[in-house]
Amino acid sequence: MESNLSFSQPLPPDDVAAIDELGKTYQALRIELGKTIIGQDQVIEHLAVCLFARGHALLMGVPGLAKTLLVSSVAQTFDLSFNRIQFTPDLMPADITGTDIIQESGVGGRRQFEFIKGPVFAHIVLADEINRAPAKTQSAMLEAMQENKVTVLGHTYTLPPPFFVLATQNPIEQEGTYPLPEAQLDRFMFLIEVDYPSAEEEKRIARETTGSARASLNHLLDGQKVLAYQQLVRRVPVPEHLYEYAVKMVRMTRPGQPESPQWIRDTVGWGAGPRAVQYLILGAKSRAALRGAYMASLEDLEAVAPSVLTHRVITNFAAESQGMTSKKIVERLIKEMRDE
Repeated sequence: MESNLSFSQPLPPDDVAAIDELGKTYQALRIELGKTIIGQDQVIEHLAVCLFARGHALLMGVPGLAKTLLVSSVAQTFDLSFNRIQFTPDLMPADITGTDIIQESGVGGRRQFEFIKGPVFAHIVLADEINRAPAKTQSAMLEAMQENKVTVLGHTYTLPPPFFVLATQNPIEQEGTYPLPEAQLDRFMFLIEVDYPSAEEEKRIARETTGSARASLNHLLDGQKVLAYQQLVRRVPVPEHLYEYAVKMVRMTRPGQPESPQWIRDTVGWGAGPRAVQYLILGAKSRAALRGAYMASLEDLEAVAPSVLTHRVITNFAAESQGMTSKKIVERLIKEMRDE
């Protein structure tokens, strides 16, 4: 596959010009993904925001919504190594990280241990149905997601940058699954909900995916360019009031805080932690840069807030009895803060 962008070109020295280039690259990415993915515009935007902010994403949706196809298509357009791990109840930690095996060295017939890398050693790792593996196996991903390294039998191995974990989860079948603990959920920058397509999109799916072979995708970015764009995103300026707004929003999700309204205290067991503030700001920066803006705005922050906060707000029994979900609580909180 031929690239239509030069991998070797560095970013322009001026950040304004570099953001303009990133905006054009993002539009090219959307067009390229449109060859295989029909609709799901918001999902694609949130995935891109997450990737350029150097975060991991958890995609939640019923089977058949092209979650796996979307992740593999992103990997193709980024010209990055890609591995898929199908999580099952019998999957062991060594099946993910790799393990030492005894190999004959060929010198005097001596044998020695050699580390064989597991599928986690890739730039983009798709953890398919991550909640189908037991906690011991799920925890093998924690160090990789947080530290970009794995430790096997006392030896530490660094993962190749850039490194993204994109996990999928089916919200319907919970029997025989192992819900992700809050500590692991917190490692995901975004929870991205993948919804059903519209009627028009579904008609396009029926027409375009039942004919000839699927279109091949062009490589748009290599790893070095992705790393450069990630650094650029972190340099996007944020006005002071936006920091205050992000902190206020997160603190309001905690029922024990004086800023928390009464309805939050009645429905929420545990609120979001400090990592949520970091991801709100990083998400706002990344979304602004992808849209060609030179400064993060309140609109950017509000756009990423549901994906950042929903999986970090834990409801109590009273909320469940009233049909109040974490998603509804976050949506109400954003609306009330907007109306103040």
